[in-house]
Amino acid sequence: MSVIDTTTLRSHGFAFAPRFTRAIETFAARIVEANERRATRLALEKLTDRELDDIGLTRGDVYRRF
Repeated sequence: MSVIDTTTLRSHGFAFAPRFTRAIETFAARIVEANERRATRLALEKLTDRELDDIGLTRGDVYRRF
């Protein structure tokens, strides 16, 4: 069985690979975090004020925190 290393560009002589890879990972992590916050906000926006109060949040908290 053959193995292809797709995790590094060093084998091709690219010296910028570690910084470039780290930048891409950081960018991807920020996108994932933003999407999770959006999904959380959308779910909380569907709750009534009473339901938000039960979990210790107000409508304003939803918009400030998420």
